[in-house]
Amino acid sequence: MEPLYLVVIGIIVLGAVIYFFVSRKSPQQPEIEARPEERKLPQPAQQQTAPKPVAQPVKPTAPEKPVAPKPARPVEAPRKLPDLAGDEAEDVSVEADEPVKAAPPAPPVAPAKPVAPEAPARPAAREAVPTSTRKRDVEGLRKGLTKVREKEGFFGRLKALFTGKKEIDPQIVEQIEEVLLTSDVGVKTTELLLSEIKSALQKNELADEARVWQALREHAAKILGIGGGGIVLSAKPTVVMFVGVNGVGKTTTIGKLATKLKADNKKVVLAAGDTFRAAAVQQLVFWGKRIGVEVVSGKDGANPGAVIFDAIQRAKEIGADVVLADTAGRLHTKANLMEELTKVSRTMAKAFDGAPHETLLVLDATNGQNALAQAAMFKEALPISGIVLTKLDGTAKGGVILGICAEHQLPVRYIGIGERAEDLRDFVPEEFVEAMLGQGDT
Repeated sequence: MEPLYLVVIGIIVLGAVIYFFVSRKSPQQPEIEARPEERKLPQPAQQQTAPKPVAQPVKPTAPEKPVAPKPARPVEAPRKLPDLAGDEAEDVSVEADEPVKAAPPAPPVAPAKPVAPEAPARPAAREAVPTSTRKRDVEGLRKGLTKVREKEGFFGRLKALFTGKKEIDPQIVEQIEEVLLTSDVGVKTTELLLSEIKSALQKNELADEARVWQALREHAAKILGIGGGGIVLSAKPTVVMFVGVNGVGKTTTIGKLATKLKADNKKVVLAAGDTFRAAAVQQLVFWGKRIGVEVVSGKDGANPGAVIFDAIQRAKEIGADVVLADTAGRLHTKANLMEELTKVSRTMAKAFDGAPHETLLVLDATNGQNALAQAAMFKEALPISGIVLTKLDGTAKGGVILGICAEHQLPVRYIGIGERAEDLRDFVPEEFVEAMLGQGDT
């Protein structure tokens, strides 16, 4: 029994020991394990949760500054995020100022590349202008003188005399004389031209067609070479008076010349001195509005001298360069009307010393020999300084220009070969001779 008793006692003691140890561990282990979990869990929660939820969403929402600070307030790390956003904003401004990142402004400079090719194109165009203009002048004159160059015209009839002839007979002079006289060259001018051609033919100096043409061009250029070209601005303002008979195109010529001067950056004032024709005043006012120049006019029937006087005074006030004064058309055979023009001229001199600086006689080329008579009468009444020959495109004769220059020694300032403003051209003798008597068609 003793061994059994001892076994029971041993079991009881062992159970008591086991119970003692088990009951002692169960309350202590949760305390020991709970403390490290409480200490370790908050630390990774602060380190891991703060950067993961905040750092990742903040990057896409960095531009939204008001959203970033709201979740970042409870945590210290997010508080630095708005500072980072601010640094990025500052970095952007710094990048604009930094020379290394100044490449973005370089692209705006890149558009300068298309501008570069345009820059050389401009001077090239400017250099080409004189050449093209020169060719266009001669070609334009040829087109304007189409009727002169036709078969029945001045040039065409002369050409028919020489074409196909290997040798020029001195008797051909009579045929040349007929062509010149019927082309309104005038008797005196025809005699002048033929006397020189006769002498050359007798000396056998004009043996072929080319030499005859060359001789005609040289003699014509000598006659027309007494002067020419546009008006000279000798004063400020330069006063230009236009005279002529009815219907020759004075008012239209003034409008075209004003257009040319305005294109040359000249300040122009128009004087509506044709007070006897209401349509002339309206026409001049229309030109003034069209090209943007000032027009001084009076009432119907007003004193033309007074209107022009006021125009000159106005031109001096505004610092104009030119005054273009229109006058009423009148028959050159009426002495009283011609005397009226002299009074207008004296009134201009009172308004400005030396005025009119130019007195241009406007002649209609289609009037032929009558234009020569008009030039003679106006020249007696006024100090004519130049001729404007209009409507050259409307006549097949055209030789009247040679007669005016040879018989009256009056230079041609302008010629009209069309209705457009650019068809009023400065007269260049060499170009005109080449256009009228040159054999080339282009």
